[in-house]
Amino acid sequence: MKKFLKNITLVEWLIWGISVISIIVFFFVFKNTQYLYLVGSLIGVTALIFVSKGNPIGQFLTIVFSVFYGFISYSFNYYGEMITYLGMSAPIALWALISWLRNPYKGDKSEVKVNSLSKKEWCLFLAAVGIITVSFFFVLQALNTANLIISTISVLTSFSAAYLTARRSRFYAIGYGANDIVLIIMWTIASYENITYLPMVICFIAFFVIDTYGFINWSIMNKKQNQEKKKR
Repeated sequence: MKKFLKNITLVEWLIWGISVISIIVFFFVFKNTQYLYLVGSLIGVTALIFVSKGNPIGQFLTIVFSVFYGFISYSFNYYGEMITYLGMSAPIALWALISWLRNPYKGDKSEVKVNSLSKKEWCLFLAAVGIITVSFFFVLQALNTANLIISTISVLTSFSAAYLTARRSRFYAIGYGANDIVLIIMWTIASYENITYLPMVICFIAFFVIDTYGFINWSIMNKKQNQEKKKR
């Protein structure tokens, strides 16, 4: 536990602490009684801190968050979000957890080995993104999903982020960052109809900050790992 806590830097403690305090304050200021939103948001920011460090614990917490978020999305008829997180993000997070545990950097399971995708895989990835996005558009349309276009874009960004995370690419954070922006817009719209959803807006603003940090940190990890590889 001592080693575990030492691995978390001051910057990471600050980002996590400010995110947690902001979520809790907004939750109680607006007299929200949906404690499921609060718990889910706190699990989410904690998961992303570990993901930003390349720590497999983040993937386990992502699975837990997906269950909470799926239920919250269902309550506002955001069926795309519910299907995406329960049917896609959670299973891919499980795949990512297994992949990360199997690919530790220098045997240290607290840091994953950063991977670089080939040009062929990037092409296959883009094709898969296109097929999944178009398919989900018609599925969500049939379910009378609220804010159909935004929900479809959310599926696109969610799949991109989840896949790149499982493949251990530093560009996962760009996918999640784009998804955060989409979700901030979605839950802002929901908040106009019901103020109890405002904590979700704060949650995804915190997510965006952490994902931005994640891209920076993974880029540093990638550079460090490549330099050490060249020295061998």
